[in-house]
Amino acid sequence: MSPLMLFGKACRFGGRVRFCVVKPLACLFSSSSNMAKSKFEYVRNFETDDTCLRNCYIVVRLDGRNFHKFTEQHKFSKPNDNRALGLMTRSAHSVMEELEDIVIAYGQSDEFSFVFKRTSNWFKRRASKLMTHVASQFSSSYVFYWKEFFGEQQPLLYPPSFDGRVVLYPSNRNLRDYLSWRQADCHINNLYNTVFWTLVQKGGLTTAQAEDRLKGTLASDKNEILFSEFDINYNTESALHRKGTTLIWEKRDETVTKRMKRPNEEEKDVAVTRSRRRVQAKHCDIIGEPFWEEHPDILEDDNC
Repeated sequence: MSPLMLFGKACRFGGRVRFCVVKPLACLFSSSSNMAKSKFEYVRNFETDDTCLRNCYIVVRLDGRNFHKFTEQHKFSKPNDNRALGLMTRSAHSVMEELEDIVIAYGQSDEFSFVFKRTSNWFKRRASKLMTHVASQFSSSYVFYWKEFFGEQQPLLYPPSFDGRVVLYPSNRNLRDYLSWRQADCHINNLYNTVFWTLVQKGGLTTAQAEDRLKGTLASDKNEILFSEFDINYNTESALHRKGTTLIWEKRDETVTKRMKRPNEEEKDVAVTRSRRRVQAKHCDIIGEPFWEEHPDILEDDNC
């Protein structure tokens, strides 16, 4: 038996010290392991079952925690910082590439929602596993790609954090209404912020004065302020800011050059075209029918 598998002690025999085998280590480890399992495994009974109901879309939504302070300290541009929005999209892109059962994702400002197809069995549909994996992948990507968008001029001063929640939607209509709600929220917030910061940056008002000016105003009032006082047509503002970002899977043909040798021919470069699924970003309306008619593969049959 190999000495590595033995447990022993030094013994004295006739004035000479010898190594005496007491018991194989495997036996010791086996008995203590079995004892620990039988004695302590009961603590697993304290874990709660958080398996998501089947035949439901699983939505994991992330929100930046205390991002008002984060944006101030990192000098984000107002009302929108394209660097920050690009970084959010790149981080969400990383999540989708890691978890291919995500069929669509939607983001605006400091939030992103990820929709797992209703037949997904990732992590056995455990809500805690899905949420923590999405949150950790997104957060680490946000830090990893920071310099790509902000460069050396604006270093990351401290780690950002994102909280998450899991919500189930049993039907296509429920899911579409959820995504519509988030895009409507994007429009409401962006219109307000656009007018607010225009009044401050171009109108010379203080933030308190701009806030007071906008109290009780409707969307039509805000549009009128922009157009009549600053000659800004809100409908011509960037779709990225007005509509947010939608990420979906699309098949794209990619052509690569390969060195190949055919029978009875010399080796030469040959163009090879393959169809691959890639994550694509859209800045479009997802409330109306056209988007869903153009991408019918996103939603699954309600009768599944």
